[in-house]
Amino acid sequence: MKDVWISISNKQNDGREQGDSTLMFDTAGYYFFDDGVGVLSYQESELTGLEGTRTSVMVMPNQVVVDRDGMLTGRMVFREGVRDAVPYATPYGQMMLGIDTRKIRHNFNENGGDMEIDYVTDLGHAYVMKNKFRISVKEMEKTNG
Repeated sequence: MKDVWISISNKQNDGREQGDSTLMFDTAGYYFFDDGVGVLSYQESELTGLEGTRTSVMVMPNQVVVDRDGMLTGRMVFREGVRDAVPYATPYGQMMLGIDTRKIRHNFNENGGDMEIDYVTDLGHAYVMKNKFRISVKEMEKTNG
């Protein structure tokens, strides 16, 4: 397992006139790569609204799985060309959040890599938001001393 620097951006568009909103942040985390699968994990912060939650991302050749554990617990599975549904808690009760993955691109290896996922979310089949989620993982530079 390596100490890494993780850069994350999530661009969202809900179809309203305001246009895109983008959340960008950098954080320290951990990464390992084995047999074509990259796994990274990091602690969410107040900036994301998920403080107290650990996020793990498993990048496989044909899918990406995002697991969250802590203040928010859940799993999102992204498979290009496939719509998956996951339970989503709202103030009005539990609903199913649809995740329609349009495109996944990644190039992970033992040194880190980059990933981009284009997907659309819906609640109960009603359009919610178009998303472009990007992650870049780079090994932290070692310092002497």
